[in-house]
Amino acid sequence: MSSPTPSPMSENDGIAGIRKVTVVGGGVIGASWAALFLARGLSVTVSDPQPGAAEAVRGHIAEAAPALEALGLDTADLTGRLAFEADLAAAVREADMVQENGPERLDVKHEMWRTIEANAPAGALLATSTSGIPATEIATVLKAPERLVVGHPFNPPHLVPLVEVVPGERTSAETTERARAFYRQLGKRPQVLRKEVPGFVANRLQSALFRECVHLVSEGVVTMQELDDVVTSSIGQRWAVAGPFRSFHLGGGEGGLAHFISHLGIGMERRWAAMEQEKVAFDEPTRQLLTAQAKDFGATIDELAAERDRKQIAIMHALGETFDV
Repeated sequence: MSSPTPSPMSENDGIAGIRKVTVVGGGVIGASWAALFLARGLSVTVSDPQPGAAEAVRGHIAEAAPALEALGLDTADLTGRLAFEADLAAAVREADMVQENGPERLDVKHEMWRTIEANAPAGALLATSTSGIPATEIATVLKAPERLVVGHPFNPPHLVPLVEVVPGERTSAETTERARAFYRQLGKRPQVLRKEVPGFVANRLQSALFRECVHLVSEGVVTMQELDDVVTSSIGQRWAVAGPFRSFHLGGGEGGLAHFISHLGIGMERRWAAMEQEKVAFDEPTRQLLTAQAKDFGATIDELAAERDRKQIAIMHALGETFDV
């Protein structure tokens, strides 16, 4: 399960032929990408027209630095190759790769990608971090739709290994492979999806599980903290090691998954049917209940995030998911 080990890289080598990256959008995802790109020796230009964007990005990068160092990356002078350019056309003119992280609105992405395609070098790799809009829909405004691919990270990108690489209907095989190779050499674990599906894979999985989480808490079966404890003490640990299919395969004993399905599948189907009948929604009572219980976590968002990152890094060390540079 270990990730590929990035080889030592001189400042001029780049990664998969990429040395200069333009990160479009300086929010949490964009800043996290920027931190990782910088820590891997790339030059990064962040393009975000919002006032205070540069200061916010620098703050996010500073917060990410300890985690990057714990993963084995050099964070000395981390912002030495960082630049800012609010004008999108100017920001992409020398880019080898563009990682777009704009708002999840198709009209906004259309506007941005028209500008990016018109001004980025013809050989630049073009990727969008969209969490649910298919590349096919975004690329309808492009003259060369074969150049665009989804490179969807799992938050935060500088820490969690997964990147879902999702080609659109007209994305070329060359673009898809180039994106996969870039993320892999970056030290990530890219997974190329075989077809487009709304929300991709990881978000659909967590949405399905979270639906049942909300139901159990709203019905008073457990509190939010108790449910979190159940997950982190059971399937969270198990799935980190084996994933759901392999876990159930092992759960079938010598007969494997076939035995599991024949003996326990009927019970699971009953639970699926029961869940389909249960109405789950973020109505006002549910919102109030969850919001009130969130106060019981007993720490600030920054403190909780720092604790999460420390534990995530420990898991990554155990699974061999860290960098060796």
